[in-house]
Amino acid sequence: MTKKELEQEKQKQYDELVKQVTPQNSLLLQMCKAFLTGGIICTIGQGILEAAKSMGLDKEMAGTWCSLLLILLSVILTGLSLYQPIANFGGAGALVPITGFANSVCAPAIEFQAEGQVFGVGVKIFTIAGPVILYGIFTSWLLGVIYWCGMMLGVVS
Repeated sequence: MTKKELEQEKQKQYDELVKQVTPQNSLLLQMCKAFLTGGIICTIGQGILEAAKSMGLDKEMAGTWCSLLLILLSVILTGLSLYQPIANFGGAGALVPITGFANSVCAPAIEFQAEGQVFGVGVKIFTIAGPVILYGIFTSWLLGVIYWCGMMLGVVS
């Protein structure tokens, strides 16, 4: 066998191994699970929002309480190791809402707490959420500059 044929044979074996170990997922099933999970989270949020409004809070304050309680619920579920199975089931439906962001901040803090407050929690807490915050701030700044330029040019009123 030539070197090229040997490499082709190895590549073929590798491709077969990858095909064997790669999970087969149904896109439709994943989308349904994400829709169901995200819908349940949003329904809980809407319930909190309506309960807060019925207690006499205005729309803005009710929204604030809704966000805070969803974050608290996510952190509690993460601490009890219950959020990860929900995320595994619901995929993006559990990771996209504010609860997923709270989970991404809380999970590393819990995982690395044994390393201490500074080198464990303090260093690792933003390993996942840090880039989200960084790019969120940068994107909002960039959009602000574009908006400002649009106002200066008279394109945006």
